[in-house]
Amino acid sequence: MTTIGSHCVLEIYDSPPRLLDDPQAVIEALQAAARAAKATLLQTTHHRFEPHGVTALALLAESHISVHTWPERGYAACDVFTCGEQTLPEAACMALVEALQCPRYSLRRLPRGGELSAPTDARPSSDWT
Repeated sequence: MTTIGSHCVLEIYDSPPRLLDDPQAVIEALQAAARAAKATLLQTTHHRFEPHGVTALALLAESHISVHTWPERGYAACDVFTCGEQTLPEAACMALVEALQCPRYSLRRLPRGGELSAPTDARPSSDWT
């Protein structure tokens, strides 16, 4: 089955709260992830929540990388969605793990767009890889 991209869902546990609450550290992690993915970084943006937490987004020519943090829990929810054959979304995830000093994580990869070549009466699957 041909797909148009890969969506990696990364959950980060037990990261230092100071990193997860620092917008600049999260942006730098996104930049490192984009480089590791061999993706084209177009722009980054972020929002810091009160009393704590950061949401940051890297807009890529190939799609996006997002990080949402809960410093009080040492947790971050990350998405890496890339299109095309040249990108390395799992490498982006490993760059996030390293940059956010994560000792424990969960990574799932979901192929995107595979149903595009299926007959119109086909039911979408819910397979996770």
